[in-house]
Amino acid sequence: MKSQLVKKGAVNEAVSWSKDAFPGVLVCITIGMAASFLNDHYGGPVMLFALLLGMAFHFLSEEGVCVRGIEVASKSILRLGVALLGARITFDQIVGLGEYTIIGVILAIAATIIFGWGMAQILGLKKTQGLLSGGAVAICGASAALALSAVMPKNKYSENNTIVTVVAVTTLSTIAMVLYPLIAQKAGLDSVEAGVFLGGTIHDVAQVVGAGYSVSTETGDVSTIVKLLRVATLVPIVLIFSLLFAQKNRSEKATSKAGLLPPLFLVGFVMFVVLNSFNLIPPTVTDGLKTLSSACLVTAIAGLGMKTSLREIAKVGWPIVILVVSETIFIALFIFALVQFS
Repeated sequence: MKSQLVKKGAVNEAVSWSKDAFPGVLVCITIGMAASFLNDHYGGPVMLFALLLGMAFHFLSEEGVCVRGIEVASKSILRLGVALLGARITFDQIVGLGEYTIIGVILAIAATIIFGWGMAQILGLKKTQGLLSGGAVAICGASAALALSAVMPKNKYSENNTIVTVVAVTTLSTIAMVLYPLIAQKAGLDSVEAGVFLGGTIHDVAQVVGAGYSVSTETGDVSTIVKLLRVATLVPIVLIFSLLFAQKNRSEKATSKAGLLPPLFLVGFVMFVVLNSFNLIPPTVTDGLKTLSSACLVTAIAGLGMKTSLREIAKVGWPIVILVVSETIFIALFIFALVQFS
């Protein structure tokens, strides 16, 4: 009898939580769909559209029935979207790049994060901001920024800093999609070299695909695989960040056990990579997971946008933009040197 009462109470609590979260989640999904519509019909970065549209509805995150759902979208749905990114990657794709390229790209990622850490201090920013933006630039843009911020310490500026980072890397990624193929052509890079350069420097996956296939099919294939190698490093980098900030997160009322275990979404990411590598997921399901991942990330970005105040962004914006620009230039020069001397 007691167990039945406990189950009934848990069910009632879940139903109540769902009702509280539903309005806000629905608004985030609607904004995400609007951003996708703009992307499909007019081009441009869907993540940036979702951010800007979300920011226009900031008032909904301050009070009212949408507050709980916006929080769910910006945290829980975000982590689900990052976990599902693993369905894009296989071990064979990574190994096929060759040892030199793999090592060079990994060194570029590590060097960019360290550069961001140092540059942040020069600009008078917190070290954590340098690590966050450096990781976003080095790995996979907005998705990496969201994943890394999920395991980093929180303060009253952390969400605004994340949003500014996302806006900056998304904007720069769009510029790079147009500019970098021209640079590759002017530098006389062949199809494979251009693919390594584009995949190793442009921040977001969609922009890498657009830039790569605008050059040639071979360049598009190589750039996509190199980019997926960078995405795959999200696992160890997030784990390192999680361990690095475990003590501080515990002091912010996180449990000691949570500080010692990898984040659940990271475990999910690895699981999908393994399943995809051994062809345990049917192709149609894989396509569905990729679509669901994109939808979750756009929904989460809309939620983060709604939680962002333009007034607060103005207080922290320009130094972070300068930081992200300098990191973008750094990784571009690093990968270009790698291609030239390979």
